[in-house]
Amino acid sequence: MSKLKKILFWIVSVYLLIIVLLYFFQHKIIFQPEKLSLNYQYRFDHDFEEFFITAEDNLKLNGLHFKTKNPKGVILYFHGNRGSLKRWGKVATFFVEKQYDVVIMDYRGYGKNHETITEQLLYADAQLFYNYAKNQYSEDKIIIYGRSLGTGIATKIAAQNQPGNLILETPFSSMEDVTSYWFPIFPVNALLKFKFPSDQFIKSVTCNITIYHGTKDRVVPFSSGEKLFKSIISSQKNMIVIEGGAHNNLNEFELYQSTIDNVLRTF
Repeated sequence: MSKLKKILFWIVSVYLLIIVLLYFFQHKIIFQPEKLSLNYQYRFDHDFEEFFITAEDNLKLNGLHFKTKNPKGVILYFHGNRGSLKRWGKVATFFVEKQYDVVIMDYRGYGKNHETITEQLLYADAQLFYNYAKNQYSEDKIIIYGRSLGTGIATKIAAQNQPGNLILETPFSSMEDVTSYWFPIFPVNALLKFKFPSDQFIKSVTCNITIYHGTKDRVVPFSSGEKLFKSIISSQKNMIVIEGGAHNNLNEFELYQSTIDNVLRTF
């Protein structure tokens, strides 16, 4: 009996220790930024301008603006949880080659933005970049594109504005849904400081909504994307399922390549 008590003691101790670690280190699990020096020079194969926007707490937020001749519209791109504009600027040029201008920001704590991250400040920062786009383009020509972590921010911004289109690549219904998938035996809802409740925000989105998700996604489960899709109230919705698609390779599939041009159009 004494041996059993010791085993139970260690099981409970390890369980509680993991809870403590999850609570205090969730920031490092969710956000995995690459830090850049302020004098870092971006290099891409397409014309772009680097710019800064001052946030409400006076942090200067770094962004890139790719420009084409006679653009079909502008894509406001919210990137995933790893890297910086050094990486994601290259990803964004995929859309520049399709004759769209692209505005892409680095989140606070990423790249040249050396600052602590909070969920509400991320939303406020993103709205500033939406305003930047709206000041230069007709709002119905703004396409909000979110990828992975960025889908939570993109959905929030689409919900509180009137863009022409919302495209979500590998989205989740909420951060709780994703963390429950990864840590099923832990009380993640009580531990989470970052909620990103896209399933609630998306109910207020009035523009066209398209979701791309792969069935073999091991980072954000396909079931979470399905759950988000079912949360959409608007009839202007479409979910494009990439059979065998993982988290970072959807644009390599023929189905993505054959549908993205039509999805990008604003009507």
